[in-house]
Amino acid sequence: MGAVGGSGALVAPLLWGVALVAAGTDAPPVHTLAEVLFCQPAMPSLGLAVTFDADQLFWFDFPRSRWTPRLPDLPPWPPALEPPAQLLRDATLCQDLRRTLTELATGKLPESKGVPVADVFPMEPPALGEPNTLVCMVGNVFPPAVTISWQLDGVPVTQGVTHTHYTPTSDLAFVRFSYLPVTPAAGDIYTCVVTHEGDNASVIAYWVPQEPVPTEVLETALCGAAMALGILLALLGVTLMVVARRGAHG
Repeated sequence: MGAVGGSGALVAPLLWGVALVAAGTDAPPVHTLAEVLFCQPAMPSLGLAVTFDADQLFWFDFPRSRWTPRLPDLPPWPPALEPPAQLLRDATLCQDLRRTLTELATGKLPESKGVPVADVFPMEPPALGEPNTLVCMVGNVFPPAVTISWQLDGVPVTQGVTHTHYTPTSDLAFVRFSYLPVTPAAGDIYTCVVTHEGDNASVIAYWVPQEPVPTEVLETALCGAAMALGILLALLGVTLMVVARRGAHG
């Protein structure tokens, strides 16, 4: 559980499970199932996610009072497990605790904040003129209140942009993803801009499509490099033989 400062978030792990698999090995891998609830003054004011090894499985839609799978092919959440009424009570308790802890900590403890770290990469191997999807992965988010936006050559882009919900990590921070469908062209500059609510600074990550080297050109370059290396080794061998003979005569 973590909460610091006048505008910070309260993060509470509701459930922690550990499973060991593949018995018979010296050090079997450990898998972690976590259910984490957070509440804060900023939007979103409430969040609840179930993760397995830091991958989000489900998140709870508080306005609609229902569980939503992260991927469409996941089975639905069992209705008898943690009914919405119980989760709403937990959310109310979280907000009450946050307000109480805020009153006690304000002016005495520094507010906990993380500096977001952004990285942009294509979902598929990039090729100019071929449709693809750019992913902006934003980590070290705390509190979970960031705005992610896209730009192409400095112009804002909103068409087709989608965002994931916040996924908790083991260090009580969060990670969030944003997706942008693209058809890259030479000279394009894509920008992912991450802004933390209440801060005047933004974190920016760039992605510039590169023209892939044609296969024929790459093969020719490799053959040329191999030939040059062979000639160099041959000259080196001749030089060593001459030096050895001179040493023997001397």
